[in-house]
This record gives sequence, structure tokens and C-alpha cells, in this order.
Amino acid sequence: MEDDSTHLPASRKAAVVAIVTEAGQVTVQALADRLGVSADTIRRDLDQLDGEGLVKRTRGGAVDPTRMPRMDPSLNTRIQVHPAAKERIGAIAAGLVTDGDVLIINAGTTALAVARHLRQHRGLTIATNNLRLPAEVPTKCLRDLYVFGGDVSLVAQATIGPVAFPVSLGGRDMDIRCDLALVTVGGVSLDGYFTGNLAEAAMMRKMLERASNVAILADSSKIDRRLFVQVAELEAADWFVTDREPPAELAAALRRSNVEVLWSPPPEKP
Repeated sequence: MEDDSTHLPASRKAAVVAIVTEAGQVTVQALADRLGVSADTIRRDLDQLDGEGLVKRTRGGAVDPTRMPRMDPSLNTRIQVHPAAKERIGAIAAGLVTDGDVLIINAGTTALAVARHLRQHRGLTIATNNLRLPAEVPTKCLRDLYVFGGDVSLVAQATIGPVAFPVSLGGRDMDIRCDLALVTVGGVSLDGYFTGNLAEAAMMRKMLERASNVAILADSSKIDRRLFVQVAELEAADWFVTDREPPAELAAALRRSNVEVLWSPPPEKP
């Protein structure tokens, strides 16, 4: 019997997630028997994996979270999930920006990390549906800042509506273009980029269509996740920015789609 360590080895972590994903639902005892560890070890493993969003802990076992209907957590909750990974993604994405660029940035906590890393840039025009972004983006980097209109999602702190602005009150909408769209997504798989909300997906797709270049942003917990709505196929992006090297199969698919993967490993522990 393996030692009941409080640290979850990477190999067992991968095995537990793979078993839960394949079965959809599995008991603690079944996992313990299959992996040759104690039930207490499996319970601690599942608690840790649930905290990372990789499985959903249930009474007596776990289920695959991608097979469960769920409510969108509030923005304040999501800000506390994988903050270091999001900061690394934000720094990489900001490096794609050139002074004077016109940017479209969507909602999400990773987008806020991008905004914080724009402090060295100047002359930027930013259009966003992210209601938190105006307070996060450094004012010195801005030429202009616009917020898209539409219905307000209080949970996401975002507007959901057209990717356009009226010429005047009551007038027709003015179409817009941008140099770079920085779009965060909730899931990435071989089939493309995903989000959980139909109206949000339609808005994100319009953002991609109006951009000369596209960077899709997602931390590694979003990889191999298919959510309710496909925003676009892999080839819609020029860059995929994440915090860890993607699995080999996804990395190969991104290369075939002419998408450059940019990632930064976590700092080594002393």
C-alpha cells in the first residue's frame, strides 16, 4: 500500500483525473482499489483535485465536472482561482501589444491580468465588454477606452451585446476593426475554443471577426474542456497563450492550424 502522503504525486493525479473523465462518475473505493492506495488517500486527492477544478467531489466519490450542469461562478470567485497562472498569461499577452494598437479585450479575470501588464505601453485604444477593466488598465497607456453596450451580466461584470458603437443616439451602429483581439475562453479542445453562454459566445465570435490578429487566452485548467458553445475552431487564433505546455495532441493540432503557442512555466520553488 502506498504511503498516504498529503502531497498528490503527478502520476496519481493524472490517473485519478483520467479514470473520472473516462467513467464520468466513480466511487472512492473503486479508485482506491484500482490505484492501490487507501481510501483516505483518495479522499484527500479528490479534495485537492476538486479545488483545482479537475473533478467535482461528491459524497462517496467524484464526477467529471464537464458532464455536470453548473452555474457560472461570480467574478470575485474566479479572480481567486489560479491567480499566478493568470498573471503569467497576462504578461505574455501584453507582450503581443504594440504602442498605438487598437485592442478588443473581452470579459474575464485573465483579461484583467492582461490590462495590468500594459503599463509600459502608450497610445492604446481599447474596446471591451469587461466592466472591471477600466479600473485595472493603467491610464498612461490609453489613448481612448470604450465599453460596448448591451445587457449587463452582474455575475460576470460584463456587457453582452453588439460589437459596435452607435454613431449617435438613435443612429445606426458603426462597425469597428482592431489590430488585436485578446479573448479569454472557458475551454480549449481539439475541436476549438468554448464558453458556457450562448450570447457571450456570439459576442466573442464577432470580436474575433473584427480583429486583424487574435490571441486566445486560457490557463491550463481550461485545456481539454468542451463547454456548451463553440466560439471558434482552433485556426481562428494566431496565438494561444497559456501557463503550461499543452498536451502533445493539442499542441500538434494547434501547429497544424498555424497557431503559435506561448506559455511561461511557473517559477521554480526554492
